[in-house]
Amino acid sequence: MSLSFQWPWALAALLVVPLALAGFVWWQRRPSRYALAYPNLDVLASVAGGERAWRRWVAPVLFLLALSAAAIALARPEREVTVQREQATVILAIDSSGSMLADDVKPSRLEAAKVAVTRFLAKLPPKYRVGMVTFAGDVQVVAPPTTDHELVRSSLDFLVPLRGTAIGDAVERAAQEARDAVGPRSERDLASVGGAGATAAPAPKSGPSSPAAVLFLSDGFQTAGLLQPLDGAARAKELGIPVYTIALGTDEGVLDFGGFPGEERRIPVPPDRETLRMIAQQTGGKYYSAPSAKALSAAYDDLGSLLQSEPGKDEATHLFLALAALLAIAALGTTMVVSSRIP
Repeated sequence: MSLSFQWPWALAALLVVPLALAGFVWWQRRPSRYALAYPNLDVLASVAGGERAWRRWVAPVLFLLALSAAAIALARPEREVTVQREQATVILAIDSSGSMLADDVKPSRLEAAKVAVTRFLAKLPPKYRVGMVTFAGDVQVVAPPTTDHELVRSSLDFLVPLRGTAIGDAVERAAQEARDAVGPRSERDLASVGGAGATAAPAPKSGPSSPAAVLFLSDGFQTAGLLQPLDGAARAKELGIPVYTIALGTDEGVLDFGGFPGEERRIPVPPDRETLRMIAQQTGGKYYSAPSAKALSAAYDDLGSLLQSEPGKDEATHLFLALAALLAIAALGTTMVVSSRIP
């Protein structure tokens, strides 16, 4: 259990423990003021032998542990826990390029995405604000952030496959929508953004009260737009918005174009998994691969769980006070039992 303290300076009270231990050792070793006459020292040694000497240490040890627990309680310890968020802002970015018509994900990539997003919205807490952007050759905001989840769901009906895939522009626009929804960043938030780690960047802070994130779904490579994908990711990181990416589709995905008999065209449309993985890594999000409708729904389910929980702290002072009381009672009881025994 990881602990932190509201009043860490109060841990200085732990210095009482070694002082009490030193006092007890001195008390045990002090010379007796009275001489004891005993006619048979061999019998005395056999009765009060070294094997019973540990008994006199039980009560003091329990008492010292009680002092330690009480001193820790004085510092008001807190333990790390996971708590449920009451509010958050989520921007859904959904690819509406022509490749979303591929049917390697049944019944099609686009229809599978609509079903998964509908389930995702149904499970979100009512106070969550959700917005939606869609992108093909350019980026469109189809639903501004709102707590009206039904309005966002109905916006799915307006997703029409078009030509082009502007991944970089879409990442930047979705992150900007999220940032605008939660307000400007504080100086503390700006100072918290440093270099990304070797494997994953720390999730940027998105504001003092309401977190925000982008859920970015795409099924292809960039073919349009002004910003390159990683440039869009860099902008999202500057804004402090984590981008969670989903690569939809398989390497076998194709688009069939009609023509004269024997001249039909089949264009491969595999997802750009590596780029989406790097976007998530750079912004502090998480990457998912969704080669099937089931995997896509599982990805959105996991994202829902991630967004609805956050690290928090729970004060554990009462636990240490209870422990101190139990140890003190045990020390008292042990003292009474040992003192009642005749060696």
